[in-house]
Amino acid sequence: MFRVKINFPQIIHFISIIMVFESIFMLSTVIVSAYNNEEITGRLFGAFIYTLVSGLILNLLTQNQRHKEPTRRDSIIIVCLGWIIMGLVGTVPYLITRSIPNFTNAFFESISGFTTTGSSILSDIEALPKSILLWRAETHWIGGMGIIVLVVAIMPFLNINGIYLYSSETSNAAEEKVSVRIRNTARSLWLVYIGLTIAEIILLLIGKMSLFDSVCHAFATVATGGFSTKNASIAAFSPYIQYVIMIFMALSGINFALHVFTLKGNISKAFKNEELRSYLSIILIAGVVITFILYLTHNVPFERAFRESFFQVVSILTATGFATTDYLVWPTQAILIIAILMLIGASAGSTGGGVKVIRHVIAIKKIKQSFKEIISPNAIHVIRYNNNVLDATYVSRIITYILLYYSILIVGTIVMIVLGNDKSTSFGAVATCMAGIGPGFGTVGPVSNFLHLHDASKYLLTFFMVIGRLELYSFIIIFTRTFWSS
Repeated sequence: MFRVKINFPQIIHFISIIMVFESIFMLSTVIVSAYNNEEITGRLFGAFIYTLVSGLILNLLTQNQRHKEPTRRDSIIIVCLGWIIMGLVGTVPYLITRSIPNFTNAFFESISGFTTTGSSILSDIEALPKSILLWRAETHWIGGMGIIVLVVAIMPFLNINGIYLYSSETSNAAEEKVSVRIRNTARSLWLVYIGLTIAEIILLLIGKMSLFDSVCHAFATVATGGFSTKNASIAAFSPYIQYVIMIFMALSGINFALHVFTLKGNISKAFKNEELRSYLSIILIAGVVITFILYLTHNVPFERAFRESFFQVVSILTATGFATTDYLVWPTQAILIIAILMLIGASAGSTGGGVKVIRHVIAIKKIKQSFKEIISPNAIHVIRYNNNVLDATYVSRIITYILLYYSILIVGTIVMIVLGNDKSTSFGAVATCMAGIGPGFGTVGPVSNFLHLHDASKYLLTFFMVIGRLELYSFIIIFTRTFWSS
């Protein structure tokens, strides 16, 4: 029995809005299917109608909640349940067309798409109808910025601010505020998101990639998702295409608030950001080191070594997961660097996953502060970030998050081993799913997939995808007694 009041009609109302938005994206798959004379057009139309009607009915039944502001507690439930519902509804196109006839596999693929993880159970991607390939790409694009943020962006029409809903969906590690009003922030971020997508599509078209492939890969790149339309991923395309995708992966791994500052002419503020400088430094150092490792030890031509090194560094750090080569055949030193990048993650406020660069920067500053306190115990030592003194409580939360993240990673790896997976696969699968990367190590590397894993392992990994996408706290907190009793 709940000790706190939960507004279930309001929760259902917001979920109904999510379903309606999702159905709109489904409609585009119907159009593509009809254009290509696919036999599954009717079934996709049925999936669209089913999702739209279900969402509208739920919306009408809860229309009295339309102008009410959700509490922080209700917002957490909306966000967590919203991602699960999106994943469940996202299985419908796969199941109804029998592109992925097994529910467990369809649910894994759907959650992987919406959380922008990019891990797949598909062995022959190119055998799928174009409409289904588009749906895979769309799940990335919807989940990249977060459909919850999209809902917040349109909340002015509902006379709702949505600050709690927004903060539950997005990373709380980012300091920058683009706008005082949270809904304006959401709309600004979505405009940047759309702008990057369109720009990449144009550049990919210039490289003679087809319109269909350009759209799908732009959706996956800007969302840092990693679903490709080709079995060979980005290795199937020219060096020009690889460089374009590499650049947009890097841009998408940057805090989107900094993109807004740049567009508003405040470039200096953007480049003074400590996280951005650290993020770019990591890419540069890791890319150069791996380049010379491949060039000197594997006799790989320098341009190819440079391109493959930087592509995989950016792909792993931003948690996109695209591949141009099998990094598991690289020298051990290079693989170790890839593993470290997998644990670092992209920037806070980006579409990328992982622990995030900002948290590691602050953790390192905390370590330095501890050393200074040992050497000079009577002096006052503070931690500054972007020239601002950080509150001790905030720093403590950062350290707690990092410890919690790695603790869950260790426990998850142990559980995967207990389920019968080898150590390398277990660690790689949990690490890549929590960080939303896609490929891992062992039998789930860049040239493999997750199909062979036991169903229990797949459901466990979908759980890690969701908690990783929601930055741990928003999902884990609902399992605590305090959440339901305080």
